[in-house]
Amino acid sequence: MMALYGKKDQEEHDTLDPIFGSLSEEQDLPKYQLNETPVEPRIAYQVIKDQLLDEGNARLNLATFCQTYMEPEATKLMSETLEKNAIDKSEYPRTAEIENRCVNMIASLWHASPDESYLGTSTVGSSEACMLGGMAMKFAWRNRAEKLGLDIKAKKPNLVISSGYQICWKKFCTYWDIEMRTVPMDMQHQSLDMERVMDYVDEYTIGIVGIMGITYTGRYDDIKKLDALVEEYNKHTDYKVYIHVDAASGGLYTPFMEPDIEWDFKLKNVVSINASGHKYGLVYPGIGWVLWRDKSFLPEELIFKVSYLGGEIPTMAINFSRSASQIIGQYYNFVRYGYKGFHEIHKRTHDVAVYLAKEIEKLGLFEIINDGSQLPIVCYKQKNGIKCKWTLYDLADRLAMTGWQVPAYPLPANLEDVEVQRIVVRGDFGMGMAHDFIEDLKRAIKQLNDAHLLFHKEKENKKYGFTH
Repeated sequence: MMALYGKKDQEEHDTLDPIFGSLSEEQDLPKYQLNETPVEPRIAYQVIKDQLLDEGNARLNLATFCQTYMEPEATKLMSETLEKNAIDKSEYPRTAEIENRCVNMIASLWHASPDESYLGTSTVGSSEACMLGGMAMKFAWRNRAEKLGLDIKAKKPNLVISSGYQICWKKFCTYWDIEMRTVPMDMQHQSLDMERVMDYVDEYTIGIVGIMGITYTGRYDDIKKLDALVEEYNKHTDYKVYIHVDAASGGLYTPFMEPDIEWDFKLKNVVSINASGHKYGLVYPGIGWVLWRDKSFLPEELIFKVSYLGGEIPTMAINFSRSASQIIGQYYNFVRYGYKGFHEIHKRTHDVAVYLAKEIEKLGLFEIINDGSQLPIVCYKQKNGIKCKWTLYDLADRLAMTGWQVPAYPLPANLEDVEVQRIVVRGDFGMGMAHDFIEDLKRAIKQLNDAHLLFHKEKENKKYGFTH
């Protein structure tokens, strides 16, 4: 027998509006001022998610060095530690210890000597790391120069670097009132010109920056050769000069792939190094590292003490409060992959870059500037004498139609007339995706060759999507 129930026996439930039938979806919510009333969490989530629909797919962004994939376990661990403040050493002593472990692991990779007292810290990306390395150079130079009786106000101190520098060095020199002396690159010297670099050095030089992975092309400066030049220079002057290595890209790649290259603390005059954890350290954006070979190269006036378990711990930073999640993400990768795991990931990344370079060269339209044989960067320009009505900027536009973000841009000073396109191969760019890209590249070129609407009144030198 079936029971019958009346209206009064029914349990009443509040029902939520369907997301796309809600009041919030019936109107355009204010974008530049606060709403008058709250919005349901699920609806706020959907509204914002919808606003991001037409953004580029990060995995298809071949412009950026920054990682666009981490393992689910890593992202879970990072999401569970977002509330931890990296600066609060006493409140989060285990997190402080994890940062310390990371510094020591990196110091070992960079051959820090057990006979010296190395120091290091995490930063918000390599830009902050470069700022800290630059500040240490400036203060250390000033202390040395004053002891030698140099009038430090007679001239502005200077920093020597190749014209292929990353923009953070321009910022450093501007913010800290330093003259940037850039050594021009040319097609024969697509890195720091060792024949000319010491011509830019004098008693007001705070240091020379060598780059392990030039942003434009992926090339390495010859740090070993630079070290020899500096060693010889220092023999004949009281005004010593030292090297900071900007290894934003190569610092956590080269030790695994080309461990025989001498570029790090093995070299006597390399006193500090920075790297991006969010590049080939395989962490999401927001983590960098800077290390000094010995505490003597980090002036005391730049070090601040913070409370730590009833005592004090030395710190150096420009930023203050920030989440510790990226530090924990870096530690996860170190524990998870180990030396062999990093090597396997980078080896596969290397193989993909070499494959792309070979396939692009086979097209017969491009001259390869960098073939991915060291840092996994593929850089190429259109061949001279090839009759094409389209430019690399047109090709970048056409590739964007299929989701690929591939920057086109001119090379730096003295090479501004050379326009290149650059592909950064990251850990999440597998061989399958590489084959898909080559197919889309061939299709884009065919479409451009067959197009009837291409028109360029005059050659225009510009940048397309290059901000890294």
